[in-house]
Amino acid sequence: MVKPKAESPWGNHFVFLHVQLPELVVSTELNPIEFVKKSQQIIKRKRSSWAVHLTAAFVETVKKLKGHEVATQCIHKTVLNTSMLITNMIGPVEKMSFANHPIKDMYFFLADNTQSLLNITIVSYMDNLRVTVGAKKGFIDVQKLKSCIEEAF
Repeated sequence: MVKPKAESPWGNHFVFLHVQLPELVVSTELNPIEFVKKSQQIIKRKRSSWAVHLTAAFVETVKKLKGHEVATQCIHKTVLNTSMLITNMIGPVEKMSFANHPIKDMYFFLADNTQSLLNITIVSYMDNLRVTVGAKKGFIDVQKLKSCIEEAF
């Protein structure tokens, strides 16, 4: 369990990091590693900005003043206007059970997000990391993805 004055208290915490991905330049050789590196630089820079703290404080203030339903509407409106959504959840490190049945694995997925083209959810449970990827039908060219992965590794 978490100690009473722990640095990271339990509960739902919503923070939005609005990131505009770098533009892909049409060329004969597309290097996915360079694209990921540029994206990582942008995310690292924005992660330490005040915008992250202000959006978290805004959602928390709306929740305290107007209630959970209005805060949920604000979150839902933001999620509807995204093209890619990445969520994460830190799960328990010890084994859990539900109605005396042990839970082997734990996943979660945002199922009712009709606008986002790509959803990535990350969860840890018993020191195992699970990544779930979902996309609208036809959004990912699977053959191209396989060839890029084979070239990268």
